[in-house]
Amino acid sequence: MYKVIDKQALFRRLFLYFLPLGVIGYFLDIPFILLSVGALALLVWHYQQLYRLSDWLLNQRSFNPPEGKGAWEQVFEGIYQLQQRNRKKRNELAELIRRFREGAEAIPDAVVVLQKDLSIVWCNQLALKVLGLQWPTDHGQRLDNLIRDPKFVRYMLRQRFDEPLELETGLAHEKVLEIRVMPYAEQLMLVARDISRLKQLEQMRKDFVANVSHELRTPLTVMAGYLEMMDSDNMPPPAIWEKAHGTMMEQCKRMDSLVNQLLSLSRIEGARKQDNDKAVNVPAMLDLIHTEANSLNQDKGHELVFNIDRNIDVKGAPDELRSAFSNLVFNAIHYTKPGGKIEVNWQLVNDLPQFSVIDNGDGIAAEHIHRLTERFYRVDKARSRKTGGSGLGLAITKHVLSRHDSTLKIESKVGEGSKFWFAFPKTKGIFMTMD
Repeated sequence: MYKVIDKQALFRRLFLYFLPLGVIGYFLDIPFILLSVGALALLVWHYQQLYRLSDWLLNQRSFNPPEGKGAWEQVFEGIYQLQQRNRKKRNELAELIRRFREGAEAIPDAVVVLQKDLSIVWCNQLALKVLGLQWPTDHGQRLDNLIRDPKFVRYMLRQRFDEPLELETGLAHEKVLEIRVMPYAEQLMLVARDISRLKQLEQMRKDFVANVSHELRTPLTVMAGYLEMMDSDNMPPPAIWEKAHGTMMEQCKRMDSLVNQLLSLSRIEGARKQDNDKAVNVPAMLDLIHTEANSLNQDKGHELVFNIDRNIDVKGAPDELRSAFSNLVFNAIHYTKPGGKIEVNWQLVNDLPQFSVIDNGDGIAAEHIHRLTERFYRVDKARSRKTGGSGLGLAITKHVLSRHDSTLKIESKVGEGSKFWFAFPKTKGIFMTMD
């Protein structure tokens, strides 16, 4: 460890340097000339060291300083140690910034750091996807020039950030963002969270309450109307009573079916223990569904075609799988116009057991497809209730398939028909056996 040289040491060195020159000059009778030459040589030497220092600082081809002598050795070594300390601090600061950015990238929300004038300082990767920003192209750009929604612009310019802003984006406003802005250290931090799913779930909850209330109110209203007509002293004629009794029984069965489906849906929404799965004879199950479909099809007159590979079985819960298979077949019969064609397939596709139901009905518009598996959701509510549907069949099918590691896929074109299908994986307790 080098120590800073003190003034006494410097004066001592100068004295020892000039003393011999003065003594020799005295005996040669030229003291001032030798002292001047010595001072000039010393000055040249110092300028040379200063040049080496300047060259090293500016060009710095090596991190190590040049070798110096005398006081310059301490100067070079001091600058070298100062650079080491600065480099260590820069590395620590770079590591701190790196950890900060990694933490910001790990946040499940879009984060944008802004100046007070709304110019962009930094944003994480999720902001590029959620807000459509481009980095580093948008660095220094005003955010309200990039997001031109009037609602957002007013919110940012008003500078009142006590309440979050809900902003609808997308071509059909299908995405909802919750935007919060927090001022800090002469800057603003904007956090945008995609709450589309939460909004959708909230709407589904409201629709569920409204629909289930309507489904139960209708039969209760019918039964209450007939019961008001009856009392112990004034019974209707047998013909009216027979009609009233039949109607009330029909409405009771409808409510019973609705409650049972709700209980079934509630039961299958939970996690399922696959250890209790059984080998399910799918071809035999489809034979029973075919028989029931023929009975249901008497008034419709559809052409029913069942293509069943009898060498394919799967492992799962028999009752749940029967519900999933039958819901798709019976829905096709109910919602296809009379005289249509319905094709039911149970085949091996891409080495996976696949079930599909294809019809040539009216088809389903694209905006309805992603909502078909919601509880009580109907494309045509009037027609659906007329056919006796509860609006729970596809919701049950969706959850059954999810519990069996599968997913319901829907393809449809208006005026051409629809295809409902799903495939079972080989893994996770579901397998295929060949007889």
